[in-house]
Amino acid sequence: MATKPPAGDPVQDAPHVGPPAHAAAGLPAIGHTLKIANEQMGLVRTARTLLKVNQKNGFDCPGCAWPEGDKRHTAEFCENGAKAVAEEATLRRVTPAFFAEHPLAELAGRSGYWLGQQGRITHPVYLPEGGDRYEPVSWKRAFEIIAEELKALSSPDEAVFYTSGRTSNEAAFLFQLFAREFGTNNLPDCSNMCHESSGSALSETIGIGKGSVSLEDLHQADLIIVAGQNPGTNHPRMLSALEKAKNAGAKIISVNPLPEAGMERFKNPQTPLGMVKGTPLNDLFLQIRIGGDQALFRLLNKLVIEADGALDEDFIREHTHGYDEFAAAAKEADWDETLKATGLTRPEIERALAMILASKRTIACWAMGLTQHKHAVATIREVVNLLLLRGDIGRPGAGVCPVRGHSNVQGDRTMGIFERPAPAFLDALDREFSITSPRAHGYDVVRAIEALRDGKAKVFFAMGGNFVGATPDTEVTEAAMRNASLTVHVSTKLNRSHAVTGRRALILPTLGRTDKDVQASTLGKKGTVQFVTVEDSMGMVHASRGNLAPASPHLLSEPAIVARMARAVLGTASKTPWEDFEADYAAIRDRISRVVPGFEDFNARVARPGGFQLPHAPRDERRFPTRTGKANFTAAPVEYPEVPAGRLLLQTLRSHDQYNTTIYGLDDRYRGITGGRRVVMVHPDDAAELGLADGSYTDLISEWKDGVERRAPGFRVVHYPTARGCAAAYYPETNVLVPLGSTADTSNTPASKSVVVRFEPA
Repeated sequence: MATKPPAGDPVQDAPHVGPPAHAAAGLPAIGHTLKIANEQMGLVRTARTLLKVNQKNGFDCPGCAWPEGDKRHTAEFCENGAKAVAEEATLRRVTPAFFAEHPLAELAGRSGYWLGQQGRITHPVYLPEGGDRYEPVSWKRAFEIIAEELKALSSPDEAVFYTSGRTSNEAAFLFQLFAREFGTNNLPDCSNMCHESSGSALSETIGIGKGSVSLEDLHQADLIIVAGQNPGTNHPRMLSALEKAKNAGAKIISVNPLPEAGMERFKNPQTPLGMVKGTPLNDLFLQIRIGGDQALFRLLNKLVIEADGALDEDFIREHTHGYDEFAAAAKEADWDETLKATGLTRPEIERALAMILASKRTIACWAMGLTQHKHAVATIREVVNLLLLRGDIGRPGAGVCPVRGHSNVQGDRTMGIFERPAPAFLDALDREFSITSPRAHGYDVVRAIEALRDGKAKVFFAMGGNFVGATPDTEVTEAAMRNASLTVHVSTKLNRSHAVTGRRALILPTLGRTDKDVQASTLGKKGTVQFVTVEDSMGMVHASRGNLAPASPHLLSEPAIVARMARAVLGTASKTPWEDFEADYAAIRDRISRVVPGFEDFNARVARPGGFQLPHAPRDERRFPTRTGKANFTAAPVEYPEVPAGRLLLQTLRSHDQYNTTIYGLDDRYRGITGGRRVVMVHPDDAAELGLADGSYTDLISEWKDGVERRAPGFRVVHYPTARGCAAAYYPETNVLVPLGSTADTSNTPASKSVVVRFEPA
């Protein structure tokens, strides 16, 4: 049966460390899934809920954006997806009595784990100026407060409207419509912190900032390169696709500073043999130094160019631009410099080259390990260069595969959540709604924090997410948030952001993916059951229908919250039918179909089981909508981090009991760590040179050009087989070490995967 939330924060200062695992999933995953689900939901509710996850007549998992095939398993979810569902469908509740008992100062001293374990928020609550705790507030008064603050601004650009990747297509479309009708493009989103680098690189090189492959392509590939990604923890259902590809004869190269259990062996819990024996996935593990990926791919590209008959000359001639300039730059790649940058050996790189040359269909997959560096965009462009040399864009079994995180992060961007919108999108929006959208670019995440810090932004409104927990430079970010006049969070559960507020603050509780959404008719008829839609990492759009009674009758859906806020703020001057949109989401989808390309006849197409695939010109017709009209080779100078003596290069990462900033537990089963999160993983040889004994405690201090000391105290040293010169520790605990100004060129994504740190005794 379901259990009560923890009364106090667990002690984390003495984690137990054992050997890392060498296989992922299997019976331990099943056991842990059932344990967490039972604690949060109880057995009956667990069965009722999990059997609807990712089903065609069910709801989309609120975890990652990995797609589903046409044929679904009865249990179409992974361990971490089940944890995400269990925490949303929990029977635990955060009521007004909870807020009366726990003042803001106490909440600010609690861990993110404790806050998240308290359960679903049941009522809208308000922190008045000078107040010491949240208090109940009516929905009507909540929207009046928002309207008061927004109308008092000197400019609409003093407001920031942030979106989490959980937000549905319908809510995201309304949210950006409201912001632009209000008068600003300040629409930062979680993409700014993760795959913005992918979008920037792909938009320039192939003309669309999305991946070009489907699940079927993965199953048909000869070679799959998985770079800077840990599928076993971050996208566990991807392991099934890799297993199927392996069984069909594919080879897999993993490029990562850390060995990961899921890439070593996958014990598929869907089959008896899989649970017992499992499938080894890696054919070659390249344990690269942090930030050395661009150098690796540049050298591989040089070697491909030099190999007889290795180029797809017809594709290069007919479909690409800039080959000669790129080839000249690639020929300058140096073996010694590459070995220094990567930490790899010559035989390892030569073996990777042989696998590339033997492949007729290659897919490159990547995630945050490539996107969160200063030279992230150039690195991803270099990956694209490799595929262009071989003609591996726009044919079956080949292409680019940036693996997105949150479940609708790609869909939100498609719906217009972007601080730098395309003029064509704004033109279509203006025609449809008879408004005049602003054309000046708005703030991304980093610039939004800077604006709040500097007093240029005064109202912060978050549609989901944990902004404070997800962003870099924690002390700077928290001070910036406290500088706001009003902070508003649309949320299902508590997180750190609710404890770091402006002078006034609101928490607006909303329906989750698992909740049944019934909206009252504008004609006074009986309410109708609504559904929302999402877009997965491979461009499939499908419906999501919750099946549980909402956690409280006082919740509103995200579309309803946006619609009511818009009516309160914009008033009768707005001719947009906000009330109709709240009552019937089909009306929203009708408008989307006339504004967003690829969504024509939206309502009819999404009614089909499984939904529909959005068009993708490079994939579908080898047409590249770039500035040149072709796929572009690029030739940026090769970069890699230079680390002073006595320092290491730190990457921030997730534990296995974590999804983004949501902490499900204090264990990292695959890395052998239990009972705590404040650990730093260091290679034994580096630790010996630095005098860091296994089990000792150290403070981490980051070093950057601004000279500011950023310190994360009290981390247990774990001797771990990471790449030499590198270290790893969990976020959000280490976000404090990432300077706000340390970002990727072009994309402005925080460089959370390459932080120079030194160590001092705790």
